[in-house]
Amino acid sequence: MQRLYRKRIVLGVGGGIAAYKSAELVRRLRDHGAEVRVVMTQGGREFITPLTLQALSGHPVHLDLLDPAAEAAMGHIELARWADLVLIAPATADLMARLAQGVANDLLTTVVLATNAPVALAPAMNQAMWADPATQANREQLLARGIRLFGPGSGSQACGDIGMGRMLEAEELARAAADCFETGMLTGRHLLITAGPTQENIDPVRYITNHSSGKMGFALAEAAAEAGARVTLVTGPVFLPTPDRVQRIDVVSARDMLAACEAAMPCDILIAAAAVADYRPEVVAPHKLKKDPSTGDGLLLQMVRNPDILATLAGRADRPFCVGFAAETENLLEYAARKLRDKNLDLIVANDVANPSIGFNSEDNAVSVIDRQQHETRFGQASKGHIARALVAFIAERYKES
Repeated sequence: MQRLYRKRIVLGVGGGIAAYKSAELVRRLRDHGAEVRVVMTQGGREFITPLTLQALSGHPVHLDLLDPAAEAAMGHIELARWADLVLIAPATADLMARLAQGVANDLLTTVVLATNAPVALAPAMNQAMWADPATQANREQLLARGIRLFGPGSGSQACGDIGMGRMLEAEELARAAADCFETGMLTGRHLLITAGPTQENIDPVRYITNHSSGKMGFALAEAAAEAGARVTLVTGPVFLPTPDRVQRIDVVSARDMLAACEAAMPCDILIAAAAVADYRPEVVAPHKLKKDPSTGDGLLLQMVRNPDILATLAGRADRPFCVGFAAETENLLEYAARKLRDKNLDLIVANDVANPSIGFNSEDNAVSVIDRQQHETRFGQASKGHIARALVAFIAERYKES
């Protein structure tokens, strides 16, 4: 169940008696490492209090679409972008009908329409309502749109009937949620991913580096492992936990990173997400540099070029499918397209690090992918985890076509 670790789940609670199980579901999801935000319908509030779910989730419960405080920041859009998965449990017959018709008349249905994350429903209703042709038609329509259905199960119901319509138990739903992040698209493939900054020493105390947090590269490694790949993650100095089922190799300098990557070859796909220093001091002082009164207020460092890791690996005889990253502050697509050509890449991912909401150290990202034919594919702003899974799926598809 490590697949739920650090996943962001929006839990929708509909207006059915099975809402009492939602409290246990929040606990199970959090026990497996997920972060949970709860959205309740008006009916859901009749069966379980928002305060209960707030205490269990550790976050305020979202209730109203037209909440002036939330809507000042477009609350439903922020929730939709934040989510890695939207899970509605219980999903009543009414909720299924409204979602099938694309109705957005409350916060929960609006979030579902606005999100790019997977959506799953845990139906819960009387057995006759589940068997009704209208509900079954809505079920088929929702499945055709790619919405997942977890259950329902069969058994005794609160009304005294016995049959299909029971909401699955919390642990079953948690396992089903975890399965949403297991795709198998890259089973049997070896992915080499670089992440984080590099550090180039000036002396034993000081170094040159950049603002990269490594979050995007680590999210890509996690998504690749979920897709079934064997993942080698070569990372500069960062403070991030190692994703499950990922081999991590820690390095410091650009030359260290190149050596580690070459030792990890061959691979099927290379994703170079690291922010590698282009230059390093020509001479590393053996002792801490002291202020020299004779030089005034300045310090002059002679810099030399670091090896180009991406171009070096893309130029090998056993060249993998190569995906680069272009983190730019201006002329984003122009510079990215030039890097794609100059380094002989298959794809390049361009992101605007001048935008603080999607730049270094942010939790979100928004990127454009450019291929050899200069076709651009855009991925709108979402969590880095969501962007990573979308990118891995896109890369896997292009790799299979190559």
